[in-house]
Amino acid sequence: MTARSLAVVSAGLSQPSSTRLLADQLAAATRDELVRRGHEVRVHVVELRDHAHDVVNHLLTGFPSAALRTPLDAVAGADGVIAVSPIFSASYSGLFKSFFDVLEPAALAGTPVLVGATGGTARHSLALEHALRPLFSYLRAVVVPTGVYAASEDWSGDAADGALRERVLRAGAELAEQVDRRPASTGPADPFALTTDFARLLGGRED
Repeated sequence: MTARSLAVVSAGLSQPSSTRLLADQLAAATRDELVRRGHEVRVHVVELRDHAHDVVNHLLTGFPSAALRTPLDAVAGADGVIAVSPIFSASYSGLFKSFFDVLEPAALAGTPVLVGATGGTARHSLALEHALRPLFSYLRAVVVPTGVYAASEDWSGDAADGALRERVLRAGAELAEQVDRRPASTGPADPFALTTDFARLLGGRED
């Protein structure tokens, strides 16, 4: 049984949060599909509201606090990432963007990512395509085809068990497929690791 890790980033600001609720549903759908494929799954949830001050301090100083280092490493070293933001002014939240701004530039290169978003009206659903998907494409992540947007009406009655549930299951299966077909992650890259051994450095050779 192969161990796989999922990092779930939720940028919801309230408690309880519909953003966290959607993130949890996406994580459960992905985990269940990976378990069905024979994997052992570890899920690390990152609540950005708990790290807001540390994210701002990192932007100002260029160095993460010990408390922020843990979620940064969890995301950078994950086999798959689920990223969910509330939509403000037709785009992701500032806190959401700031967190991914302080990741190492290549931290998500090649990593499968599932994007999700929440908002008060379905009119903001295109933010998945014009805001979130381009952000992770720029970070060289592999964004799965199905993004999931949940408006307020999606949480009521049959909608939560019908159309929304169908999208969640489809997106979770797509992320699980991408994770399953890749080698297991060995953790976040060491930014201080030498790319040339000492013998070559002492000999003046770096090729």
